[in-house]
Amino acid sequence: MYVIVGLGNPGNRYRYTRHNIGFMVLEKLARDFEIDLKQKSFDALWGKGKINGTDVLLAMPQTYMNLSGTAVRQLVAFFKADINNLIVFHDDLDLTFGNIRLKKGGGNAGHKGLASITENLGSSDFIRVRLGIGRPHDKSRIEGYVLEPFNSDEELSLLPEIIQTAAEAGTEIVLSGLEKATAKYHKNILVVKSLKKEEE
Repeated sequence: MYVIVGLGNPGNRYRYTRHNIGFMVLEKLARDFEIDLKQKSFDALWGKGKINGTDVLLAMPQTYMNLSGTAVRQLVAFFKADINNLIVFHDDLDLTFGNIRLKKGGGNAGHKGLASITENLGSSDFIRVRLGIGRPHDKSRIEGYVLEPFNSDEELSLLPEIIQTAAEAGTEIVLSGLEKATAKYHKNILVVKSLKKEEE
């Protein structure tokens, strides 16, 4: 079974913020595969279902971002999941908006949600789907920046495609493995969109 986690902060105040793009992708997967996220336990909202016949558990930690690992640890332990089958969707300041990158293991690059998961699991050897949100020019604004909603015309126009592509990437990981998913979905949505326009 795969445990698929979207990172974010609970509550309507944070629903459409940059930090919650992981939640947005998780909710898209839940809709696509008709998985109800109605279970409330293990400090998470979660639901079990199947992606084309493969058992999956979708979860959104409800502990706020910095403590995400407490929910992930409980879910992984209770369902006896293999850490190699843990997929985490999260925002990434080091990637420009529109970039999607897939990787397994590595550092946390200052992302407190990832740091919490690594600390709670005692390992960083899980799969991440990194969703670029870019950085503000003023580094002192980072905390406020991630808690702001997507607001530019470019962000709002591309966000549905980014969420769709990230959800497809997660599905491909489950069905075909990380290597094939990376070859197919390791991309920059902005560049892809520009190329399509040139072809037209």
